Amino acid sequence: MLYAILCYASEDVVCSWSKAQDDEVMANLLDVQDKYAKAGRLGPVARLLPTTAATTLRKVKGEAVVIDGPFAETKEQFLGFYTLECADLDEAVEFARELSEVNPSGGSYEIRPVSIFNPAKVSA
Repeated sequence: MLYAILCYASEDVVCSWSKAQDDEVMANLLDVQDKYAKAGRLGPVARLLPTTAATTLRKVKGEAVVIDGPFAETKEQFLGFYTLECADLDEAVEFARELSEVNPSGGSYEIRPVSIFNPAKVSA
C-alpha cells in the first residue's frame, strides 16, 4: 500500500533556524529516508516553501478567485510530504515516528493511504 506522510509544524519555528541548524535537520531526515530509498520504497518527497510564497485558487459563486497565501489560519502549516510503499499502516507509522525523532520542530505527521488516480490508464 502506498502511503502519504504529510508533515505539519510551525513555520515560525522552522524558518527561525540558522542555515547550520536547517542543514543538520535535513541531513538527519535524509538518514531516515535513505534506508527506504535503498529498498526502492520511497516515492516523491517535497519540502514546501513558506506559506508566504503560496497562492490559493478558490471557487466562489462559480468563479475562480486567486488570492495570495493559504486560506486557513492554523498554528501549524503543511510543510512537505513523503510517499512511501509500506506493507501496512504500522510500517507507515514507524517511518513517521523515525522522522519525528530527528525533527526538533515538533509538529505532526498525518498518514494517509494513497489511491492512484490516473485517467490516462483507466481502461474502458
